[in-house]
Amino acid sequence: MNNFLGIDVGTGSARAGIFNAKGQLLGHHVQNIQTWKPESDYVEQSSNDIWNAICECTQVALKEAKVSADSIKGIGFDATCSLVLVDTEGNPVSVDFDGDDQKNIVVWMDHRALVETASVNALKNNFPVFDYVGGSISPEMQIPKLLWIKKNLPQSWKRTAHFFDLPDYLTYRATGELTRSLCSTTCKWTYLPSQEKDEAGGWHEGFFKAVGLEDFVEEEFARIGRLVRPMGEPIGSGLSLTAAKEMGLLEGTSVGVSIIDAHAGGIGMIGLSEGDPVIDFDRRLALIGGTSSCHMAASFEKRLISGVWGPYYSSMIPNMWLNEGGQSATGSLVDHVIFNHAAYSEANAEAEKAHQSIYEFLNNRLTELSCETLPDTLTETTHVCPYFHGNRSPRANPYLTGMITGLKLSASIDDLARLYLATIQAIAYGTRHIIEAMNATGYKIDTLVCCGGGTKNPVFLQQHANATNCRLIIPEEPEAVLLGSAMLGAVASGQFEDLPHAMAAMSRPNAVIEPQSEIKMFHDSKYKVFHRLYADQQAYAEIMS
Repeated sequence: MNNFLGIDVGTGSARAGIFNAKGQLLGHHVQNIQTWKPESDYVEQSSNDIWNAICECTQVALKEAKVSADSIKGIGFDATCSLVLVDTEGNPVSVDFDGDDQKNIVVWMDHRALVETASVNALKNNFPVFDYVGGSISPEMQIPKLLWIKKNLPQSWKRTAHFFDLPDYLTYRATGELTRSLCSTTCKWTYLPSQEKDEAGGWHEGFFKAVGLEDFVEEEFARIGRLVRPMGEPIGSGLSLTAAKEMGLLEGTSVGVSIIDAHAGGIGMIGLSEGDPVIDFDRRLALIGGTSSCHMAASFEKRLISGVWGPYYSSMIPNMWLNEGGQSATGSLVDHVIFNHAAYSEANAEAEKAHQSIYEFLNNRLTELSCETLPDTLTETTHVCPYFHGNRSPRANPYLTGMITGLKLSASIDDLARLYLATIQAIAYGTRHIIEAMNATGYKIDTLVCCGGGTKNPVFLQQHANATNCRLIIPEEPEAVLLGSAMLGAVASGQFEDLPHAMAAMSRPNAVIEPQSEIKMFHDSKYKVFHRLYADQQAYAEIMS
């Protein structure tokens, strides 16, 4: 039997999952990875630590699945869009002021390069690359991070032989090949796919010279990638002997060109069929919830949406345009609100006594507080502006901050439960805001296909349905990101002729969550408050200026 290995590296952990050709999960394993936060807005990781975690996960997953290494016919990798530095031998190069080479990754959520981001965006009217990032470059993309490294760590800049997006580093570590992914280079590095080349080609030389990265032009882009290929295409001769020994697999196993983690979740579920012969992608949004949330919409039409990343051609589904919205803090924001509340210790102690997670405990408390009514209205006087880590889209402003209104001179478990619910609702209104921006340009989104950590929480899901007035589809395979990566391996192995065929064969729906229409007016009102909080924040800034 042919099986396929999906590798997913998120913000906090690495995971491996083994799937058969029907997309059924046979075995998987998760291992935490190390993160350093030396200063506010600085977030760093280690490529060696991540690779070791991947190898451990793969070996355990093989044992759990009870399959042999020779049954694994293809491997796919996805990861966060973090920046990795290595030297000519592939050894790590430091991104930290302390010079520790093990800290060689600037994590996607790192905001150290805000000044560089502003300097790049000052050129937004001069180059076509801005038309394909929603109008402005984000500090979560690689160009500002590269500028920061060049300016602040000149020795690291000189020593670095290859700058990788983390997904592409993983295929490099697996195969020894320098192939870059059309997904990562297009979405995070300003590469323009072949259909949308301007007179300067895939990499826009004028743009790189103007922002201060003329080194890459002079080097003919050797350090950031000369070979850019579509996701799932087989790389070189497959798994190297060294990587095979480390992972417990066979040398030469097919390895597919990589993909960003959220995009892996997109292909892992957005193409699932509900029985209709043709999928209307204009009506679907893939919601991938985790530390952050990503909102992926695909169309055969090219749509420029201010504040929404893209349109990116063929960077998720071949021959389709991708528009990518997102929220920079969702799972991390919920955790921040819970763990920093005065009642957290008491609530967590009660949760442990009941053998529940803190989320299950708070969900049950909301049910108790609401009695026979819907819990939504418990937040009538509690409102949250969720921009604790800025806004990715559609406001595209990393300087925005969070706000809470309706606090009282108490800090009980019930207060925590209400604030927890208000935070989830604020995140859901952020999703509604993104949907409205997309629908204003031709999408007709009324269905969210959901996966990821946050979407395993029933309160998170129902509040998104109620706040957006959209139906939610939950895929049969909850590990849709891992499944998406495994699809890349299946295509690379030749099991499927292309990614759309793999998507159709390996994913299926499970449950549908409908919006509760009786609460619509309440959420419409709170959504107005959501926008008013932003307007008030802008007014405060104007007063203080």
